[in-house]
Amino acid sequence: MKTVYAVGLGPGSLALLTPEAREVIGHCDTIAGYKTYLEQIPELLAGKRIIANGMRQEVDRCRAALEAAGDGAEVAVISSGDAGIYGMAGLLLELAESEEFRGIEIRVVPGITAASAAAALVGAPLMCDFCVISLSDLLADRTVILRRVRAAAENDFVTALYNPGSTKRRDLLEFTVETFRKAGGDELPVAVVHDIARPGERFSIGKISEFPFEEINMTTIVIIGCSRTVVRNGRMYTLRGYQEKYGGFRQ
Repeated sequence: MKTVYAVGLGPGSLALLTPEAREVIGHCDTIAGYKTYLEQIPELLAGKRIIANGMRQEVDRCRAALEAAGDGAEVAVISSGDAGIYGMAGLLLELAESEEFRGIEIRVVPGITAASAAAALVGAPLMCDFCVISLSDLLADRTVILRRVRAAAENDFVTALYNPGSTKRRDLLEFTVETFRKAGGDELPVAVVHDIARPGERFSIGKISEFPFEEINMTTIVIIGCSRTVVRNGRMYTLRGYQEKYGGFRQ
């Protein structure tokens, strides 16, 4: 069967590219992706046909990949992080439902998403129930984003924010931070991670009342803690409840 692979590259470094993803990219003769993501893996693209374009051209990119597969090519469509988390997997599956591309199988190859990599860098803040919210309103209605933010804050979820802000869009981040501050208090821990697994990687851990708005851009991941999140010895982590259940292991 003709196949298009939706491949997650991980957050940036080739060290976080899974063996399966590397194998699939090596197997395919055609690689489609956003130009910036293709630039992360030049050593894997030698001799490949490349389908590259920019932001907001995702539909054209995926259609071109499906057309190439229909013509007999072995195609991988790459996404940053995990292809099924704000990546191209869903769009490929949606397009493949049409009569034009019937008979083309979509296989999803998972990757390490930025929230997991950022959490590992700062400690272990995702140890209990958590949610991931993108603050980009390019494809989502703003009222839906606001409703999800309120629900996460009011129900005490640890929350990872993708696409937290750009030079043109700051109000959604300001609303989100203030909503969590009101729900969780001024001391609520928050981690700000820049350029995870890429050159310039750095992070800070602080209080939500001292949130560094001026540092935020589209390559930042923000992790907001919950009532069980602590900061100790420079690490941010969320208590799962082992002490209460079993006791006696922490003085």
